[in-house]
Amino acid sequence: MARRVPAVERALDILELFLRTPQPESLSVPEIARALGLPRSTAHELVATLVARRYLRPIEGNPHRFALDARVFELGNAYASGLDLAREGQQVAREIAARCDETVHIAVLEGRDVFYIAKVDSTNALRLVSAIGRRLPAHCTAVGKMLLSSLTDEELEERFAGVDLLPTMTRNSIRTLAELRSELERTRARGLAWDNCESNPDVRCVAAPIYDHRGRMVAAMSISFPVVRDTPERFLELSRLVRRGARDVSLRLGARQLARDTEEPELPPWHLPAVADG
Repeated sequence: MARRVPAVERALDILELFLRTPQPESLSVPEIARALGLPRSTAHELVATLVARRYLRPIEGNPHRFALDARVFELGNAYASGLDLAREGQQVAREIAARCDETVHIAVLEGRDVFYIAKVDSTNALRLVSAIGRRLPAHCTAVGKMLLSSLTDEELEERFAGVDLLPTMTRNSIRTLAELRSELERTRARGLAWDNCESNPDVRCVAAPIYDHRGRMVAAMSISFPVVRDTPERFLELSRLVRRGARDVSLRLGARQLARDTEEPELPPWHLPAVADG
C-alpha cells in the first residue's frame, strides 16, 4: 500500500469533524486542535489552507470560527450527480411520500453503517435523526438490516470482525452479532426489514431492497412512521407501498428479472395477538 500523507489526513480529519454527532455548525482553531490532538500552530495552518481552497469559511461577525464552505457542497453535488441511484431514488421517494405522507429514505451500505442518499420528509411533525449525507449504525435501522441481509455469513463476519457488543441507539437496538444473524435470516425470508423503535424510541420503519441492472442489492428504501400512527392495517399498507417504491427504483436502474411480490406482507410481532400460556 502506498504511503499515506499525514498532512492530507489531518486536513480531511478537520472536515470530518463536521460529520460528528451532534453536528457542529462552526469550529474554532483551539477546538479543532483539541479534538484532533494537534499543535495549535499546525491546526491554524491547515485551517488557513482549507479557507484558501474554499473548503472552510470564517463565520461572518466571528472570524475566529469556521464553517464548511461552498467547495464541499460542490463536491457533494458532483458525487450525487454521478449516482443515478441518488437522482432516481429521490424522485421515487417523493412519489411514495406523497402517497403515504410519511418520511421516506433511501440508503446504501458503507462498512457497518448506512449512508442516506435520499430523503423526503412527512408533512406531519416527526423528528428523525437521519438526513441526506448522514450515517447510522446499519443494524439499528430497517434499511441497514435489509442491506446487511444481502451479505453472506462470511462477509458479515468479516465486516463485524472484532466487535463483541454492537452500539445501540435505543433499548430496542440489537446488541449482539448472534441476534443480528437471526434477524437477518428472518429479513431474507420475508423480503422486508423492520425497525421496531431501534433507532428512535418513537418511530418504526419498514424497508425493501433496491437492485441494479446486475441483480445486486445496491440500496434499500424505507418508510418511517411514528408509533402513534401504527396499526396493523397501516403497517400492511406501508409495507406494500415500500415494496412498490423499491421495485420502481430498481427498474429505473435497469433491473430486469425482479420477482413480483404477490404475497401479502406479514405482520410484525407487535401486531400479532398474544398467545396465552397453557
